[in-house]
Amino acid sequence: MSKQPLFNKILVANRGEIAVRVMQTLQEMGITTVALASEPDRAAEHVRVANEVIELPGQKPADTYLQGDRIIELAVAHGVEAIHPGYGFLSENAGFAQACADAGITFIGPKPHVIRDMGDKIIAKNLMHQAGVPVVPGWSGEAETPFEEIQKQADTIGYPLLVKAAAGGGGKGMRLVHAASELEAAFAAAAREAQSAFGDARVFLEKYITKPRHIEFQIFGDHHGNVVHLFERECSIQRRHQKIVEETPSPALTPELREQMGQAAVRAAQVMGYTNAGTVEFILAEDGSFYFLEVNTRLQVEHPVTEMTVHQDLVRLQVMVAAGLPLPFTQAELTQNGHAIEVRIYAEDPARNFMPGIGTLAFYRPPVGPFIRLDSGVREGSEVTVHYDPMLAKLIVWGKSRDIALQKMSWALSRFAIVGVANNVAFLRAIIEHPQFISGKIHTHFLEEQHITVPEPMAEGALPPAVLIASALASQIAKRSVSSPGSRVKQGQALHPDLAESVQHSPWVTGGAWRHLTWQN
Repeated sequence: MSKQPLFNKILVANRGEIAVRVMQTLQEMGITTVALASEPDRAAEHVRVANEVIELPGQKPADTYLQGDRIIELAVAHGVEAIHPGYGFLSENAGFAQACADAGITFIGPKPHVIRDMGDKIIAKNLMHQAGVPVVPGWSGEAETPFEEIQKQADTIGYPLLVKAAAGGGGKGMRLVHAASELEAAFAAAAREAQSAFGDARVFLEKYITKPRHIEFQIFGDHHGNVVHLFERECSIQRRHQKIVEETPSPALTPELREQMGQAAVRAAQVMGYTNAGTVEFILAEDGSFYFLEVNTRLQVEHPVTEMTVHQDLVRLQVMVAAGLPLPFTQAELTQNGHAIEVRIYAEDPARNFMPGIGTLAFYRPPVGPFIRLDSGVREGSEVTVHYDPMLAKLIVWGKSRDIALQKMSWALSRFAIVGVANNVAFLRAIIEHPQFISGKIHTHFLEEQHITVPEPMAEGALPPAVLIASALASQIAKRSVSSPGSRVKQGQALHPDLAESVQHSPWVTGGAWRHLTWQN
């Protein structure tokens, strides 16, 4: 317990569930944690969990969590030694990573030039080709290439094909082209969207793989030349190109295919000179061929399923590698145990085209049971606003087999009670219980093809009586005081010197969710 921590103080340049999750490991390691708090986040869960807090004036991400120069300036002033970027926001911003280094602050992630290269899809594909990693047949030319030449290249690739943004991601700047007659309009539209979203109008052509699976491999590299993969994650259940259900192992991979894809992921990491945590993403065709998609140079949203099956804390590994320590294992020493599934709990209304929900979480009771994990950025009484991503939490389960994990997830979702904001819990349960999902025969267009219907509200009696009572008294619950009365967060202020208060509100606590219900008028 007296061992000197690798860093004395780390700022988590993020918010919500990922900030809470990162801080939990940092505090285990004896590291003082510093949170950022925009105006809407003054009473947020990550602010309550942190040891110190820095206020950021403003509400929008562009005015707060994306102000890299200001964040570094404040970090220096508060004696911060390292910054963990989480995911999103500044996590894949090469300029921010470089600015951290220039300020003498350790950026917990890969080197700036790696982030920059992997952010350019064309450079990334060229590097993968050099490393012998399979890439999707395609073409990338100059912005001034005559359309006649683009048309000729498209004919060579064959239809259907994709027009994709060189600096893109998340489906932005991407168009599916079924025939030559659609190419010119799609090319122009993708370029406009890419310019608007990324400030870079470059686009390229890529062969479209019908009914692909989205398979990614967790990679890790240290500063001593060691590179490993920590197996795959199946991420094919997507809505509007955003993952909502992830699992590992993938039901599609044979041991031989897993070995091939894992070796390709390691070669990709080696050619980049990769350090810290990252993900090599592939698309897997129906015939078993696989192709490089992209590299995410950060910790992924879905990292918990890897942690649950390889029994490694990826955030702890990130900190160790950032401090210059070697990875504590070799590839041969890594094994997977059992099966893990994650679903993303969003404040959104499936019955209204997934419109984001806002309001107060009047009642929030996640399920509790063996091998059930919750990474949550909210608590009962939290305000869900329009300013940020509507993800409330991630629910993760582990089972000795996929069948057991599916049963556990179905049960857990049936016991997840949220009152006060629209949410996708019932929609996720419908996916988990769908016969084709259970069979493992899925692909990235699964939701579009299966037309998963939004279930009717759960019948009375489907939830424990305590939850039904809570729903009836939601208006009273909303009146509970959930933040420090009359307090405002001050720069550098410790929010919870009382350890018991910290533990009580921690999303890592596994108390009996249905048996400890109290109300205060």
